[in-house]
Amino acid sequence: MRTMRLKAVLAARLAAFAVFVAFAVFVVSSGAPAVLIAQDQTVRIHAATILDGTGGVLRNATIVVQGSTIAAIDTSNAGAGANVTYDLGALTVMPGMIDVHVHVGWHFDKDGRYAARGGTPAQDILYSAENAYVTLMAGFTTIQSPGQPSDVDLRDAIARGVLPRPRILTSIRAIDEHTGVPRGENRLATPDALREFVRKLKTDGADVVKIFASASIRDGGTQTMTNEQLQAVCGEARAQGLRTMVHAHSSESVKAAVNAGCDQIEHGVLIDDDTLKLMAAKGVYFDPNVGVVLQNYLRNKAKYLGIGNYNEAGFAAMERGLAINAAMIKKAVATPNLKLVLGTDAVAGAHGHNADELVERVRQGNQKPMDAIISATSLSAQSLRLGDTIGTIAPGKEADIIAVDGDPTADITAVTRVRFVMKGGRVYKR
Repeated sequence: MRTMRLKAVLAARLAAFAVFVAFAVFVVSSGAPAVLIAQDQTVRIHAATILDGTGGVLRNATIVVQGSTIAAIDTSNAGAGANVTYDLGALTVMPGMIDVHVHVGWHFDKDGRYAARGGTPAQDILYSAENAYVTLMAGFTTIQSPGQPSDVDLRDAIARGVLPRPRILTSIRAIDEHTGVPRGENRLATPDALREFVRKLKTDGADVVKIFASASIRDGGTQTMTNEQLQAVCGEARAQGLRTMVHAHSSESVKAAVNAGCDQIEHGVLIDDDTLKLMAAKGVYFDPNVGVVLQNYLRNKAKYLGIGNYNEAGFAAMERGLAINAAMIKKAVATPNLKLVLGTDAVAGAHGHNADELVERVRQGNQKPMDAIISATSLSAQSLRLGDTIGTIAPGKEADIIAVDGDPTADITAVTRVRFVMKGGRVYKR
């Protein structure tokens, strides 16, 4: 068993190296800028409009980047000037976007079908790297992946500067009501066993704990974990300094998770007004996923149908879910003080289309465009406990900077037209 694990780890690391070599060949052969070399020199980025990620707007300003961080914002210039490294002209500059819920490893196999079963470690990490790259090119410089074991090697390679990808946070594995119970035994896990699993996740390097508290929307979304199980998992995660994100569709399951002290709710398709108000009162982050995931499943139905519970009944439930989601997001946007963060639940077929979530929240939910931008930048950074580092264009923050074609405060679809991407002071798209 130990030999098999070592082989898996070696294969994953060789795959990561293969991605690096492929990218290096691309750089040399295409004449693209060698972004893997650290930029220690001062870089000046000028734009007519800068959205700072908190609702502030700067006009005709220059962002000064030193190394990986923003050193200053110069508003004294009347124009770009001769000493500007990148003059972005009429493009709108904003912080790199953040997606707090992406399944970066989900992909279609060589036959174009959803790969429900993992391939080799090398295949898994290469598909994940491919998905992460298109996500970065779409303007998302940070993603949270809940999650699979190969996320760890990919996360760490990106953090070392080996791969041009968004920074990744991962849950590694997920927890449900049967976690730790031997296969074939139809019983619930004990609270103590779940606490032990959380401690193991901490040891393995998880950034967040992903919890399944309800069934899938395809199966009705009813609560599956007991209140005691949720209290055990979220309580132990808090003791270990880990955040929690909870898959929950029904009001019952969301209330149980919120009252257990969990940090963030995913989906919430079937929740009512009282549950939304409870989340707002408790300061719980809400990630509703209304603009990408169901649309992607339905668009790619032929690639999922017949695998697991991706059956005709399940797809009919997702069709109905579109209208339910549209009603729910209107209620969520209208709930005072509710912390709406930006997550897509991007699965196979959806990677790189993450910004569609903002478009649909504005279109379906009547969210103000600036509020949608804040949700995808500074507020999502706060939910990750990274508000001091990313999500805002300000001195001292990481130089995660993108530029879009158009004014997203007037036309939110501009966020889908990303023309410039800098992450940590390195330019990946221009």
